[in-house]
Amino acid sequence: MLKRLLLATALLFAALPPALAVDPAEVLDDPALEARARDISKGLRCVVCQNQSIDDSDATLARDLRLLVRERLSAGDSDKEVVDYVVSRYGDFVLLKPPFKFATLALWFGPLAFAALALIAAFAFFRRQRRARTETAPALSDEQRKRLDDLLKGDGS
Repeated sequence: MLKRLLLATALLFAALPPALAVDPAEVLDDPALEARARDISKGLRCVVCQNQSIDDSDATLARDLRLLVRERLSAGDSDKEVVDYVVSRYGDFVLLKPPFKFATLALWFGPLAFAALALIAAFAFFRRQRRARTETAPALSDEQRKRLDDLLKGDGS
């Protein structure tokens, strides 16, 4: 029983940091608007942290963006209008899931291209290694063989 209680407490504290990122003073009075704000915030990248959404980040800029999202929603903007407004100010980089378009092709296909290049390089390397192992030295002539025998016996001059 004690182990379960400790595990539950540890899980509770592990979940607290992201939950504490949104300051209670930021929360909107309207639960529907707040739910929309949280949903939008989970899709926007903190440009300071770069690996967290603004909903999870406690950076000052993330807080400012959360407040901006709530302001725009309170003003009557749709979710798309809010996201478009933030993207117009910070670019597609602010989206955790960037759109598929020409300007973001490198984001979508860059990792695949690097993986393909790595596979090609590995294939070429191992192929070269196999060739080097299978190539044999040219055969010795009779004169070279006799000289080698003499050197190995210690009779060489």
